Amino acid sequence: MTAVHVITGAGPVGATVALQLAEAGQQVRLLTRSGSGPDHPMVERRRVDVSRPDQLASAIDGAEVVHHCIHGSAYDARTWRAELPAAERTVLEAAGRIGAVVVFPESLYSYGPVDGPMTEDLPRTATGGKLGVRADLLAQRAASTTATISIAASDFYGPRVLNAHAGERLIPTVLAGKTMRVVGSLDQPHSFTYVPDLAAAMIRAAATPELWDTFLHAPTASPVTQRQLITQVAATAGVPAPRMSALPSWALKAVGLVSPSTRELVEVGYMFDRPFVVDSTDSEARLGLAPTPFDIGLKETVAWWQEFGS
Repeated sequence: MTAVHVITGAGPVGATVALQLAEAGQQVRLLTRSGSGPDHPMVERRRVDVSRPDQLASAIDGAEVVHHCIHGSAYDARTWRAELPAAERTVLEAAGRIGAVVVFPESLYSYGPVDGPMTEDLPRTATGGKLGVRADLLAQRAASTTATISIAASDFYGPRVLNAHAGERLIPTVLAGKTMRVVGSLDQPHSFTYVPDLAAAMIRAAATPELWDTFLHAPTASPVTQRQLITQVAATAGVPAPRMSALPSWALKAVGLVSPSTRELVEVGYMFDRPFVVDSTDSEARLGLAPTPFDIGLKETVAWWQEFGS
């Protein structure tokens, strides 16, 4: 009997996990409130509010793995605090009743600002705001009797990645030849994770019981500066590199006084005005996976955007 892989959420991570599993011949059940998601004969799409126990229980029946890929409805700590812990508790309890492992794509927020590369053995005890919410979610998973895996990634890039620093804020601007303005610094090293690499790590970890109840880093290539990223996107697309400018953290704070959305970026401004480097060496060895070379990932990303925007 074919195993059922349940995925909650059809954003870039959920959709990519679904397609990788489906293309490998696995049966996928994709749960979203709208019934959205990729069209594939091996992907069954259902309209389900995963925060509601009465809807989730039957929706995950028969699952061996649940990839929990939903995110908050808004990018602010209050929304995250109101929505995410309760939804995760519902998923953990439902999965625990049927003996399924729950795999979470995770951010690096729980580390908070650190000196040097981030490794899996550093404390994940950030407090306050969105950083504290992510640390509390990790604590909730650790306290659960349900088997879990958390796989942390840096800022996303790749096909289907829209709302991200290396998504719709950057690539369409570069393709259009407009001035590219970034947050923080143009010249500090920053790690970017290719979403298909995160998805592959989630799938591999779920199939490896000795990795259950661990925290891993998604395979992530060597860091680049934002200037290098922009230049390489332009070169990959065959267009001239655009003019570039940066909005430093002190200026971001000033704008944040009158802009709630900008104020939420101030909290994570440290990620772009100093080195923000992920070391995934240990996790790569444990997973038996390596990151996609940056030039190959960018080629796939730019090709997707060119088709998406046509």
